[in-house]
Amino acid sequence: MKVLFCTSEVVPLVKTGGLADVSGALPVALGRIGVDCRVLLPGYPQVLENTAPLEFHCDLTGLPGQPTARLLRGALPGSDTCLYVLDVPAAYDRPGGPYQDTQGEDHADNAWRFALLAKAAALLASPLSPLGWRPRVLHCNDWPTGLAPAYLHFMGVATPSLMTVHNLAYQGIFPREVLPDLELPPESFSIDGVEYYGNLSLLKAGLYYAGRLSTVSPTYAREIQRSPLGMGLEGLLASRAGELTGILNGIDSVEWDPAADPHLSCAYSARDLSDKRHCKQALQARMGLQADPDAPLFGLIARMTHQKGLDLVLDVVDGIVHRGGQLVLLGTGDAAIERAVRDTCARHPGRVACLIGYDEALSHQIEAGADAFLMPSRFEPCGLNQMYSLRYGTVPIVHATGGLADTVEDGVTGFVFREPSAHALWLALEQALTLYADRAAWRRLMKNGMQQDFSWQNSAQSYLTLYRGMV
Repeated sequence: MKVLFCTSEVVPLVKTGGLADVSGALPVALGRIGVDCRVLLPGYPQVLENTAPLEFHCDLTGLPGQPTARLLRGALPGSDTCLYVLDVPAAYDRPGGPYQDTQGEDHADNAWRFALLAKAAALLASPLSPLGWRPRVLHCNDWPTGLAPAYLHFMGVATPSLMTVHNLAYQGIFPREVLPDLELPPESFSIDGVEYYGNLSLLKAGLYYAGRLSTVSPTYAREIQRSPLGMGLEGLLASRAGELTGILNGIDSVEWDPAADPHLSCAYSARDLSDKRHCKQALQARMGLQADPDAPLFGLIARMTHQKGLDLVLDVVDGIVHRGGQLVLLGTGDAAIERAVRDTCARHPGRVACLIGYDEALSHQIEAGADAFLMPSRFEPCGLNQMYSLRYGTVPIVHATGGLADTVEDGVTGFVFREPSAHALWLALEQALTLYADRAAWRRLMKNGMQQDFSWQNSAQSYLTLYRGMV
């Protein structure tokens, strides 16, 4: 099985969200079960600087508005997975992130920049490919790669394509005036094509023209076929329900292993949980919380946005503190939510602490040191932190949506509440606080979670089954 995996970000080279985690792990996991999976990625400065060695492989012609582009070849860092880098300095050699400039504004020519990536993927999957290798499946990911199945269609190429949605909220919407720059035919701009409420949607292009569709959890696959989580695309997705598959993401079980985590002061496992309390002490000390081994300590790591339900947590903080609990938060996001988090910490010194920003070591320390982990997301396509929490014996408290509903079993491995409201969250917290007082019952919950297997091996096997069905 040969697969070209097209993506706009991949850890550890460039990351803005969960797509990068999947792109860095799934191709490697596929390789372990015999799939010849090769990754195609834009040549951002950080990619060119941190992938060594990169060698010139061939020239690519036929990209929109680009006489010639260079295709470089290397390997994903830390693996032998083949990495192709699309080197077009005019499109990718600029400061900022993959989608935004240093001021946080979208690059004005994003439609063209990612049309280049999509057309390159289509060319490499076609008989016109200059490679001595041709994939049997083109696997596209999120809106930046959404035009690739459209290009295959209009090129008359029969290579099967898979479009994976990691978060339907990001759709790559642009005015219809950019259509000529993307070298798509006028007839593509219709309801049966790339048109989306008078604009052009790169994600819709992939959802319409790809042979098969997938998303990152079974529950999310059902949720996006109706409003509101269909985000205006629920009709198209429902019409393709028979071609839409939900495959749960995995986690890196080597990086996230409490028995061998270099970020922790003490190692522990399901067989011996005694040193988890030392991780709690270390977390309390680092974050300036009161050194109280009996206080139920709740952790939260998330983008500070409305989607992630930070407002629900802030609404119940007083109740947590009143019941003797503590809370530590890590993340960054909306300025108003960041201010509210800081104000809450100032109101409850020694009981509530935060770090506004991102700290990889601290994220591991929160997973290990907290007793319970909060994920009140209004929607969550898959989620990874609840799976990290289960592996670390940190009981997750989650809203029943997307991958959270697929990975946490209420009363068995964690606590699940059905409505995204502060009241429902508080009822789940009260259950958790009551059970926490029964240490034997709480330990059973911890061990149940630690026995779950969310490694990438399972997910990779599901993708291989899907690929085989496509060809």
